[in-house]
Amino acid sequence: MTKTATVLSLLVVASITSFVSAGDLSSKSIRALIITGGCCHDYDFQTKAIKQAAADRNVDVDWTVVNDGGKGTDAQIDLYNNENWAKGFDVVIHNECFANTTDAEYIRKITSVHKSGVNAVVIHCAMHTYRAAKIDDWREFLGVTSRRHEHKSRYAVRPTAIDHPVMKDFPDNYKTPMDELYVIEHVWPNTRVLARSTSEKTGETHPVVWTSKYGKARVFGTTYGHSNETFSDEVFLTTLTRGIQWAAGTLKK
Repeated sequence: MTKTATVLSLLVVASITSFVSAGDLSSKSIRALIITGGCCHDYDFQTKAIKQAAADRNVDVDWTVVNDGGKGTDAQIDLYNNENWAKGFDVVIHNECFANTTDAEYIRKITSVHKSGVNAVVIHCAMHTYRAAKIDDWREFLGVTSRRHEHKSRYAVRPTAIDHPVMKDFPDNYKTPMDELYVIEHVWPNTRVLARSTSEKTGETHPVVWTSKYGKARVFGTTYGHSNETFSDEVFLTTLTRGIQWAAGTLKK
């Protein structure tokens, strides 16, 4: 390795270390509900990683986890049959994957609660959950519309809103672990894109991190999060933890 390359490598490491260990975090406890399950991912590992990431960053979270619906693509979770399913939580983290669930009444049991003011974080396959439904309520709630993804690769992430507290000190030249790039067809009007990645096939850029407003709710989203490698990546975990805090209203400016 050349001297110049060594210096650049050290600068990148220093930038990542600064981002991961940054202390702009509120001490207020967060009451968080994780809803997870469905096809295609190691949800037990991901749930443990989310919880450990918060603990490692000294973020106090009171966790409740609902892992339901099996491992298929079509399910209705019993939790949502209770009209008060989100009562008492500061933020609900959606990390489920049920692309072929289409019942509009069922979907609106979820979106109506968020629209009334229950904040949310949406991760990866949440974007393809209820993909086959004819109504757009869930997609508007997410802040983006996506129906497909491209191949796995190590994608460069380019911040587009470095002034946002979630992205503060985000490292330059960061690339994901092997993960999928979701194709974003539509960005809803109340969405602010925080970072983008570029397709290796088409050269088009797609939002990969964003915030949105859905009714009275704050929503933070990321399309990354397919692999256990991603859920072991410190930059991803820091961004996700800050997104949870932002959505819950506890992230300092």
